[in-house]
Amino acid sequence: MRKLRNTELNRKTIEEFKKSKKTSAIVILDNIRSIHNVGSIFRTSDSFLIEKIIISGYTATPENSKMEKTALGSSDSVDWEYTEDVIETIQNLKNKGIKVVSVEQADKSLKIEKFIPEKGTKYAFVFGNEVDGVSDEIILESDQVLEIPQVGTKHSLNVSVAAGIILWDFYQKTEI
Repeated sequence: MRKLRNTELNRKTIEEFKKSKKTSAIVILDNIRSIHNVGSIFRTSDSFLIEKIIISGYTATPENSKMEKTALGSSDSVDWEYTEDVIETIQNLKNKGIKVVSVEQADKSLKIEKFIPEKGTKYAFVFGNEVDGVSDEIILESDQVLEIPQVGTKHSLNVSVAAGIILWDFYQKTEI
């Protein structure tokens, strides 16, 4: 066994990425304080052909050159937009038939392993602030809340790690 060289990875060009069929998911980032977490989520979104990222609150946008350290060019491939009003944006997505799913620990959350995406349905996954999580206001607007089970002492995953787990889980349940 040997490690593959970069030339053997069949990487898409940005143009090929833009033309590719996307995974039926949108990522919403609300008040993420670490620009490195945002860049990492862009990279993960690129890996799983996520349709786009919606940024709100004080979350950094790709115009900030410091994001490139972790994004590694993925902010050029993954479409993104900024919204001033995340609640209005969520309502607009729901009006288009998109299921909005917050990723949070909540009293009526669904454990990720029990989450079965509906075929032919697009999803928007909301990730919140590293300390405060997804706001109660967003949770109330959500169609569902997903939780990643944790059994250690912290019960607190880094938001970029949580995004990686959720997006991989969704991708493997819908695209593979």
